[in-house]
Amino acid sequence: MSSRPQFPPDFLWGAATSAYQIEGATKEDGRGMSIWDTFCATPGKVRNGDSGAIACDSYHRYPQDIARMQQLGLDAYRFSIAWPRVLPDGRGRVNERGLDFYDRLVDELLAAGIRPFATLYHWDLPQALENEGGWPERATAEAFVEYAEVVARRLGDRVGHWVTHNEPYCSSWLGYALGLHAPGRTEPGTAVAAAHHVLLSHGLAVDVLRRESHDAQVGIVLDSWPVYPASGAPGDRTAAWEADGFRNRLFFDPVFRGRYPEDVLEQLGTMAPPIRAGDLDTIAAPVDFVGLNNYSRTIVEADEHGRPRVVPANEAPVTATGWEIYPDGIYEVLVRLHREYGVRSLYVTENGAAFPDERGHDGRIDDRERIEYLAQYLGAVSRAISDGVPVHGYFVWSLLDNFEWASGYSKRFGLLYVDYPTLERVPKSSFYWYRDLIGAGQLPEPALSAT
Repeated sequence: MSSRPQFPPDFLWGAATSAYQIEGATKEDGRGMSIWDTFCATPGKVRNGDSGAIACDSYHRYPQDIARMQQLGLDAYRFSIAWPRVLPDGRGRVNERGLDFYDRLVDELLAAGIRPFATLYHWDLPQALENEGGWPERATAEAFVEYAEVVARRLGDRVGHWVTHNEPYCSSWLGYALGLHAPGRTEPGTAVAAAHHVLLSHGLAVDVLRRESHDAQVGIVLDSWPVYPASGAPGDRTAAWEADGFRNRLFFDPVFRGRYPEDVLEQLGTMAPPIRAGDLDTIAAPVDFVGLNNYSRTIVEADEHGRPRVVPANEAPVTATGWEIYPDGIYEVLVRLHREYGVRSLYVTENGAAFPDERGHDGRIDDRERIEYLAQYLGAVSRAISDGVPVHGYFVWSLLDNFEWASGYSKRFGLLYVDYPTLERVPKSSFYWYRDLIGAGQLPEPALSAT
């Protein structure tokens, strides 16, 4: 028997993308403005002044991309729907041409034998709603429910898996507290309100999706980087627990336990979430699955005031984004979600790495670092399954090189290399490696297939 990590016969193999990162066509067919269109147009916010205006042009080239998915042997494809493409003003007027695009995409995926995993929100809030206050306003959660109903009513007869939100931590904290993502605000108290309303909109949408898409499974995607103390000193351990509260438990606890962590609420003080009667019950609406996005971990020490301060791992290998390669982290979070929070159905909905990915003189991209990364992380996923964690599928990030948010086009995560001037898609060595993995149901031998 092979000693290589193996996966169950019904394990789902997929790849993931998001609308703003690959679609382009930001001014076509009635699409409205998003906060990322505005953020990209703001000098100094995005590297090289890049934007998603063209991206990978998947709005027009999606049949080509689906053909590559078939070549890979994918079981499933996780994509997101652009809210401003469907409701240009965030609510009210429906743009039928936007819905028509997702109709075509879903139909072609199904014709290719690929299951659509549709994410409703991957950070591209309509700018019209941000002009009214954005996620810190409860009205945005209510508008999200209207959007979910419009989309599910059109696609609910064919989409079998719905994700309400991708990474609520990023859409609230990075966008409203740290200013690193759109809309670029730096208001911590506002970010807490944003987080609450994102989670509230998730809970409100669960019932809508089940009503409009009767046989579908509904879930949410959470990103989690486990937090470790830099040393065994009591101050560092306390700082690590505090950091875990804001990075992980602030989202895990309300979704799975119907309450916010007491220590986090104490830290927040007057900035506590604007909870109304019934909100926490709504947020904790039972879901059919949970998606986990994991790339690395965080190490913290206590600063001179006893607060968490992130420190790098000593001499640890890192990716092109500077993230430590730490495969044990994905195992630990999967185990935590199952054993500590009682999650009974999990998918790894994003995992991958950016590397330089330069084309050789023969035009090939030999991305052996990515293959090694994926093999290590998938080995950790296999170990979690062996230890009883109900992981039912894995989606590599990403199918394509794409617009990597504030980093613009400087970071490449794809199995397919995108030559941005021509938009040609070129399979990397990792593409063929992943194809072989899917075909075998276990990690391939170190030697690579390259054709």
